[in-house]
Amino acid sequence: MKPVCLSESDSLVYSKSDLKSDSWSDLVQVRSFISENSKEKMKIKCISRAEEDFTRERSQDLQRVFHNFNPSLRPMERAVEYQRALNAVKLDKIFARPFIGAMDGHIDAVSCMAKNPNHLKGIFSGSMDGALLCFWFIGQIFAFGILLPETLWLLSGYCIRLFLKTICQFPGHQGAVRGLSASTDGRVLVSCGTDCTVRLWSVPDSSIMRMDESSDGSTEVSRWPFMFGKMLSGIKYQILSEPIRSFEWGKDTVISLRFNPGEPNILATSGSDRSITLYDLQLSTPVRKLIMKTKTNALCWNPMEPMNFTAANEDCNCYSYDARKLKESKNVHKDHVSAVMEIDYSPTGREFVTGSYDRTVLKLPFDISLQIRIFPYNGGHSREIYHTKRMQRVFCVKFTCDATYVVSGSDDTNLRLWKANASEQLGVIVPRERQKHEYNEALKKKHQHFLRLRAFIGMHRHLPKAIFNAVNLRRMINNAAMKKENRRRAHSAPGSMPRQSQRRSRIIKEVE
Repeated sequence: MKPVCLSESDSLVYSKSDLKSDSWSDLVQVRSFISENSKEKMKIKCISRAEEDFTRERSQDLQRVFHNFNPSLRPMERAVEYQRALNAVKLDKIFARPFIGAMDGHIDAVSCMAKNPNHLKGIFSGSMDGALLCFWFIGQIFAFGILLPETLWLLSGYCIRLFLKTICQFPGHQGAVRGLSASTDGRVLVSCGTDCTVRLWSVPDSSIMRMDESSDGSTEVSRWPFMFGKMLSGIKYQILSEPIRSFEWGKDTVISLRFNPGEPNILATSGSDRSITLYDLQLSTPVRKLIMKTKTNALCWNPMEPMNFTAANEDCNCYSYDARKLKESKNVHKDHVSAVMEIDYSPTGREFVTGSYDRTVLKLPFDISLQIRIFPYNGGHSREIYHTKRMQRVFCVKFTCDATYVVSGSDDTNLRLWKANASEQLGVIVPRERQKHEYNEALKKKHQHFLRLRAFIGMHRHLPKAIFNAVNLRRMINNAAMKKENRRRAHSAPGSMPRQSQRRSRIIKEVE
């Protein structure tokens, strides 16, 4: 029988007895046969497909495959997706290698850091000995087949080498450097220290900040000039003898200060008197003051929701507040077992990183074990924890400008580079790999509330023995305090001890 090609809309009616006939040559004969025979009829649909839609242009191209989305054809689709999501979570645990490398160069503890707006992966750092350094980690891609030293990672047919070297170095202050900040154009760096001085530094152009490798492999470190009344980019930066505006609310030390990213005239400070104060540069007086039970070590504004900020507190928790309503916190972020020292938001505003330290008795040369945790902006518990035995107190943590890496500075004079996503694949990713990663993320998000996936995604983390014991001890202390409060309430007059949520219990009062 000669095949007949019809369109999708063509429906033919023909006799069953003539199905085996070979006399049909074309569509005209079929239509004439239908008009003559009208007794036993059946209806069929023929599909016509163009040959060029199924022909590969190159031999390396993939063959096109049509997928029928009818759910009745795949009764086990949900089970298959669940198993794929479970496998994706397990593979993330297997390939979780967050630590990338350490950057040395300081001879004392790293006290503060600042991002370089001109570079996605540039960091300024200051130490307790008054030195200022600029670190610049750059990834270079090499072809397959090169001998791989220790600093090379082999990924998807490529290998990546990260240069974790000191680019620039200069003596900053006579004492410890307590704060660093870069201008929005990245041309000026401002530093302050315990020597009661504020200094402005001229940052050279990116083309100048290169490592000059000599023949013996050593690295020349360039020096940055100290700027005093110098002209840069048409703007003259001049040191003034008197401040433009001065605010005073109390006599205690100001620990941290951050400007609002959406409203530059609004700034927030935390002080040693356990207060969080909001100031408006357009007014001559402070706006609002919040007094908590414990001291706030650092705070940071959400870059995508400028009305919200998060405070790192001494009571092992972080508190997110709405600047318009400070009577209670929006969220309490737990999981730390000691004071939270530093906090920084991701440029996306969807998560933030915190650094803490825990003093415990270990069977090691050190009695301090570091914790770096990454929290979702609206979650009460962290999604990742980074720790190592060699790192000591963490004084500063920063997200890079592209939200790919996390940089931490500790008391052991080193800066360490971590991946923001522990199982993220570095290097060149082909489109098929990217689609596969996106598909796995969608599956994990869809099945995140299942018990087994939730255990792998959120709660299953291997902790050092000291931190694990500290978590159990803190849980016992909290349970004992809760039990004691319930007993007091049971033996008191009705209504004399009202229940108070943790979002309000840590706040003493609000002053306007």
